[in-house]
Amino acid sequence: FNWKCRCTEHTQIAFTFIVFPCLLLAYTGQAAYIISNKQHVNDAFYRSIPDAIYWPAFVIATAAAIIASQATISATYSIIKQALALGCFPRVKVVHTSKKFLGQIYIPDINWLLLILCIAVTAGFKNQSQIGNAYGTAVVIVMLVTTFLMVPIMLLVWKSHWILVVTFIVLSLMVELPYFWACILKIDQGGWVPLVIAIAFFIIMYVWHYCTVKRYEFEMHSKVSMAWILGLGPSLGLVRVPGIGFVYTELASGVPHIFSHFITNLPAIHSVVVFVCVKYLPVYTVPVEERFLVRRIGPKNFHIFRCIARYGYKDLHKKDDDFEKMLFDCLTLFIRLESMMDGYSDSDEFSLPEQRTEGSINTAFLADKTVNTMCSNGDLSYSSQDSIVPVQSPLGVNNLLTYSSQTNRTVSNEVEFLNRCRDAGVVHILGNTIVRARRDSGIIKKISVDYLYAFMRRICRENSVMFNIPHESLLNVGQIYYI
Repeated sequence: FNWKCRCTEHTQIAFTFIVFPCLLLAYTGQAAYIISNKQHVNDAFYRSIPDAIYWPAFVIATAAAIIASQATISATYSIIKQALALGCFPRVKVVHTSKKFLGQIYIPDINWLLLILCIAVTAGFKNQSQIGNAYGTAVVIVMLVTTFLMVPIMLLVWKSHWILVVTFIVLSLMVELPYFWACILKIDQGGWVPLVIAIAFFIIMYVWHYCTVKRYEFEMHSKVSMAWILGLGPSLGLVRVPGIGFVYTELASGVPHIFSHFITNLPAIHSVVVFVCVKYLPVYTVPVEERFLVRRIGPKNFHIFRCIARYGYKDLHKKDDDFEKMLFDCLTLFIRLESMMDGYSDSDEFSLPEQRTEGSINTAFLADKTVNTMCSNGDLSYSSQDSIVPVQSPLGVNNLLTYSSQTNRTVSNEVEFLNRCRDAGVVHILGNTIVRARRDSGIIKKISVDYLYAFMRRICRENSVMFNIPHESLLNVGQIYYI
């Protein structure tokens, strides 16, 4: 029994046979009252109510207005959430209020913004007709945009015949264009408000999206190759100080440019480096035992790892989540399980090109996209990246016992080394790419990038707040990128 289908049918029947007839009768009655009492055109609704039921109707009308406003509020939240997913709006706090429905959300910052705009419009106009003109302009423009967007839907998705599409457009525009023309005549009487708000939001979204894309392209094009990392040697050409460094990055593959920028300007790096990439999935929650994907970067003596932390839309970073402990447990499990993969090479990404020979590919092969070790109920998911990796021939029994003993000793030493580094301290390294306009840029671009985008970056939620990183162990590494 499909409850979702039945609920949809019930809603359609209720709106068709109850809501629509009642709405039609109400509008018809008000139209008849205005025809008989033209002097009451500005206050026709309340004047048409009989005195005996005036106050009950007043209470019902007020409650209906409050309930109807919820549609606008919820729609605003949904639009902002979609803009955030597309990278077209500054980061704001999104609170998911339902375990079952992804779209049931609440955005505190936008709620305050709506409150300020409502008070400003009401206090600024002080006139019901001007507010009505502003509302009418917004509604008619939404109707026109919806009509025009229906054309590609009908052609590309529904595969409708072009005659049906033309008929739909003609019939819709016959109704909407007269309304639109009437709204144009009232732009100077309050209709300019939604246009100004729309233009302001368009500028904010365009500037944020443009600068965000440029910043991400810079990080993608500037990420460090593995050949460069391997060429530095196990010490990375620096002093490896005791401790663990968590380097946060938006890149799920490759070494971020912020890491090369860091080791170029500082003569030391931690003994263990973990690149942490946080990804949010379109599910309610990700179980703790399935949260981390861990892989190794480079040979074992480099002590460099990558961790992808996956969260659902309801999961939150909290200080009491003990993120570090869970990640260390997963790293330890990864090291132990990795030793069980006897005969597997680290990856072709982790090997120098000259070390790969065609003659070595003589037995079985292992090919896949990424090296992922998943801490899920003790299971191991292992594969190589962008390459074909040879599986070595089996060892003899005596050699196998010797190799197993050496492997256990190596694993114990690496786990002990990891624990010592953990006791030495953990530092969270967060990249901060600052976008600036080039000197030869136009005045509009300079204002948009250097002032508007910079202002939005300052007021939006920082990554350290989103990840709930303790301030006492936070290290911000900044760099400037000119566009």
